[in-house]
Amino acid sequence: MEKIDNLDRRILDIITKNARIPFKDVAEECEVSRAAIHQRVQHLIDMGVIVGSGYNVNAKTLGYQTCTYIGIKLEKGSMYSDVVLELDKIPEVVECNFTTGPYTMMVKLYARDNEHLMQLLNGKIQSINGVSSTETLISLEQSIKRNVPILEGI
Repeated sequence: MEKIDNLDRRILDIITKNARIPFKDVAEECEVSRAAIHQRVQHLIDMGVIVGSGYNVNAKTLGYQTCTYIGIKLEKGSMYSDVVLELDKIPEVVECNFTTGPYTMMVKLYARDNEHLMQLLNGKIQSINGVSSTETLISLEQSIKRNVPILEGI
């Protein structure tokens, strides 16, 4: 992978804190031209450093009061791909990871309330072929959410 320099790191620091900041403001803060910012950001996208774009949505304002992490054990690890295809059909599932440790996979989902969560668990997730057991952890509060630190020497 190509290395990024201090200007790239500065740009990343600024835009990861506020993705909606105009490039002209980034350019002013970095003391370079707007064209330089456009070129650098495009290069970071081409390198795969910046992936995707979009907005963060506040789930609670949309009626999803319960954020839940579900540890899922599968009958066989080789069933992972098939189970992921089924989980992908559940819109409330927002993340799914293949994990080490006591669970084969960890899923994050949002539910309207505990009753909705129970419907998702009993009616959808636990009925997927290959799921042998689940453990549910309800998030009471998200205290930290940020991007990974931008390391020197990358």
